[in-house]
Amino acid sequence: MRVLIVEDETRMAALIRQGLEEEAYAVDVVADGSEVMDWVRSAHYDLIMLDIMLPGMDGIEVCRQIRAHGYIMPILMLTARDTLTDKVKGLDSGADDYLVKPFAIEELTARLRALARREGPSKTVELQVGELVLDTMTKRARRGAAEFDLTGKEYMLLETLMRHPGQVLSRDQIIEHVWNMDFESGSKLIEVYIHALRKKIDEGHDRKLIQTLRGLGYRISVDESAE
Repeated sequence: MRVLIVEDETRMAALIRQGLEEEAYAVDVVADGSEVMDWVRSAHYDLIMLDIMLPGMDGIEVCRQIRAHGYIMPILMLTARDTLTDKVKGLDSGADDYLVKPFAIEELTARLRALARREGPSKTVELQVGELVLDTMTKRARRGAAEFDLTGKEYMLLETLMRHPGQVLSRDQIIEHVWNMDFESGSKLIEVYIHALRKKIDEGHDRKLIQTLRGLGYRISVDESAE
């Protein structure tokens, strides 16, 4: 899951980024409210964390602009001010939830998971393709009786594939969800992580779930008609 953090306090932004990356989120950070729309246009974000007090443009106006341009990803508003008026302004501008600083990273990640689940039936706690089950709370997977741990990037890649069962995802689509703006387009990291997932998920099984469609991308499916 890819998150955009809009926060001008450098230390706060770094702490949030570290906490989210440890929980297997792909994270980008921007400090100036007037730059946010450029970031939103350039990448697909599953969630946005938006501080109210920002240079360039405050979070309320940024939120209004995001919604005015038709973007519907969940927005979590952050602020140090715990007044009813501020909460109402944030929610009325288009935010989905509100979190007052300081907060524990555990509460933040719980809020983000709850917001992600609101998007629809695909945002469930457990994802399943055939006999493969991914628990998005514990970030563990099992296939039949075999259970295995995943690294952060393995989890993010597998979650992305399993949220689109049977659908071919291109390299660009995978990058959009799993990596941040620092990803080098010529990197072979996707192939490395696909290989690692296959060893965990498909090795020893006649039916291969993770499939490559040459020139198109990757998919996870019980249908093995891929090349």
